[in-house]
Amino acid sequence: MASVKEIYDMLAALAPVELAESWDNVGFLVDSGKPVTNVLVTLDITPAVVEEAAQLGCELIVSHHPVIFGGLKRLSPNDVAFGLVQHGISAICMHTNLDAADGGVNDVLADLFGMTDRIAFAGGCGRVGNLEMNMAPTTQELAEMARQVLHTSVKFADAGKPIRKLAVISGAGGSMFEDAVAQGADCLLTGEANHHQALDAVRLGMSLIAATHQATEWPVVPVLAQKLQTAYPQLRVQCSGADPDPFTYI
Repeated sequence: MASVKEIYDMLAALAPVELAESWDNVGFLVDSGKPVTNVLVTLDITPAVVEEAAQLGCELIVSHHPVIFGGLKRLSPNDVAFGLVQHGISAICMHTNLDAADGGVNDVLADLFGMTDRIAFAGGCGRVGNLEMNMAPTTQELAEMARQVLHTSVKFADAGKPIRKLAVISGAGGSMFEDAVAQGADCLLTGEANHHQALDAVRLGMSLIAATHQATEWPVVPVLAQKLQTAYPQLRVQCSGADPDPFTYI
């Protein structure tokens, strides 16, 4: 067994709370007071994930997105946090601190695309770096690579030049396109971007690829689970199978 506090301290060393954005809510958010033998790792804590954790006998869920966000003034059976307490499950949530951390969400994403000489940008959350020396794909070719690597649907806006320097920001990073342009990126790969961000990125000479919020963040889940398993070999650590993309694509 391990205490939730011990596990939280280990995770906080990987992704210090100080890296989180000021508007975020991260940390040890639900304390059900039980020692831990089984851990479930996920992006989101939903009712289905809580039920999954209960069925697996998990006393702790580690998630990327916060289960409590903003001021909680009232708790009811419809709230996910209520379900956690009912089942005696604690929750540790690491959001923008895990985005920015060394080896966190965006480093894992950058690894998948073989980015080298990478540096942090966009307040530390994003990564920008070079593709391999023999690579200079078109936007469409890189979008196809993203589709295959991330197993997802992809849309792209093409500035019409080969991509040698790539910027990545997981999740809803489309608003950071100007930061990517300032870093000299030929393309920004993110999860979500809107119509006007795509237009402006192309106007400024940079392509933009949106590969869904879920797909750009999910790769960190098994990486984080492995880190937990290595640190606590006596625990059973599993990745959620009940946390799919909330959208259905047709």
